[in-house]
Amino acid sequence: MDQQSIRNAPFVTPPQGIEPGWIDFNGHLNMAYYLLVFDRGYEAVARTLGMGATYAAERRMTTYTGDARVSYLREVHGDARVVTTFQILDHDEKRLHAFQEMRHETEGWLAATCETLTLHIDMAGPKVCPFPDDVLARIEAMAAAQADLPRPEGAGRPIGIRRKPQARP
Repeated sequence: MDQQSIRNAPFVTPPQGIEPGWIDFNGHLNMAYYLLVFDRGYEAVARTLGMGATYAAERRMTTYTGDARVSYLREVHGDARVVTTFQILDHDEKRLHAFQEMRHETEGWLAATCETLTLHIDMAGPKVCPFPDDVLARIEAMAAAQADLPRPEGAGRPIGIRRKPQARP
């Protein structure tokens, strides 16, 4: 991981355009493609951490998403370009808990967030396994660079229907 990537806290991915086929009948980005944009952002982070496509091909290890929660906050239209951020909230020898934001590239408004739990996988199993020492060192360097960032609003937020208390007679 280069020093610039370590200083970027949270990690900011290169801008992405919105493809015309991703726009739904409501005229904005279909919900499924928000996750695709976040996944492409994660791929940039994975390469920085040493876990990209080459890692999978050569070392026969990869990552799987064990859990993901997307919050849709503002419509993204077809002419938009967006960036995603990536902040490590926690990690251990086999897992990475992270929070991403999707923002309009030039205007900066927040379109969506995605909280994930990523599992490190031995492709021979496939089974969850520890990160190799070199990858874990890069994860720890990024986590240390981000350690003083505030916990993102919405991280760990439960999902459900909030009910108003019923008035007692």
